[in-house]
Amino acid sequence: MKAFYIDLSVCNGCYCCQIACKDEHVANDWTPYAKPQPDTGQFWIGLTELVRGQVPKVKVTYIPKMCQHCDDAPCIEQCKFDAITKREDGLVLINPDKCTGCKLCKDTCPHDAIFFNEGLNIAQKCTGCTHLLDNDDEWTVPRCVDQCPTDALRFGEEDDFKDFIKDAEFLNPEAGTKSRVYYKNLPKKFVAGTIYDPVEKEVIIGAACTLKDNESGESFTATTDNFGDFWFRKLADDRTFTLTIDKDGKQKVIEEIVTDKDLSLGDIPMTL
Repeated sequence: MKAFYIDLSVCNGCYCCQIACKDEHVANDWTPYAKPQPDTGQFWIGLTELVRGQVPKVKVTYIPKMCQHCDDAPCIEQCKFDAITKREDGLVLINPDKCTGCKLCKDTCPHDAIFFNEGLNIAQKCTGCTHLLDNDDEWTVPRCVDQCPTDALRFGEEDDFKDFIKDAEFLNPEAGTKSRVYYKNLPKKFVAGTIYDPVEKEVIIGAACTLKDNESGESFTATTDNFGDFWFRKLADDRTFTLTIDKDGKQKVIEEIVTDKDLSLGDIPMTL
């Protein structure tokens, strides 16, 4: 079974995937796989830029989003005209010749991955470039994957990507649709800050920072770097933490740190 594998840690936001998809499908009729994609208004693979934190502690994550080619695809169940099918290789297709434009699939998709072409009165989405995979021996991956310069996007048999899958997640797991698009390094909450000595007016290097989850009791540790900065990454959502900072026998405690969003605690004064 085929699947997509996306590692966000190496996606640099170049938009090559999005551009390649447009290049392949705009003004090109690949019936029965797909009718032409409109010039504007549709991105069968689209890059979402997620900016997190507050200045100066900010992180940017680029997230490619597409049809999830679900094993339990609600769009297939909702289609009354057998226009949507799941292939033996795992990819889900909308047959443009059978689509009646009822929009049930678009309204049902929990991933917002189906678009409606008003001009052609049909639903459209990512096809996995099956017109290439089926008819050209030189093509073993979709255009978006072929054009990715960092290998953030990959495509192939699940058996060949077992090591990737064991550490991967679904983008929208609460949908329960058994996605065939696996993501690694999806953004998690972070807490960061800078420790400084207000008397010396210098950052404090080498301070031991401990962040404790008040609910689970789990603790995370970090040490301030040459800029006095500390970072705690991959934290659970909506948890309350207590931060303890130790340096040269002095201690500072900050309570009620809530990860309802990514947090920059700013400059934290600590007199040694």
